[in-house]
Amino acid sequence: MKITHNKVGQNLNLSDSGKVDKSDKSKASRETKGLADIKSDGPGASKVELSSRAQDMKRIKDLANAAPDVDDAKVAKFQKMIDEGTYKVDSEAVADRMVDEHMLTS
Repeated sequence: MKITHNKVGQNLNLSDSGKVDKSDKSKASRETKGLADIKSDGPGASKVELSSRAQDMKRIKDLANAAPDVDDAKVAKFQKMIDEGTYKVDSEAVADRMVDEHMLTS
């Protein structure tokens, strides 16, 4: 397998012969030597162990991705209030929140 880099440093797999050259194996061995979190379970097999923090971050990301982008029930509730003319905006509360958020990001 031949791997090259494009201008932004991303790996591009240009060809995959299905065979692993001995020079490729020795090069890969040199590149991974000294990495404590990679363990070999046999020829050609590698195992990566993630820290508990990384595992927690992955679980959080998975939960966030599983959540719907739009709460349809909430949208329907506000649409009904707007249609009926009962939705009132507290302009002072909106202004206060805008100022607070600006102060946090500045």
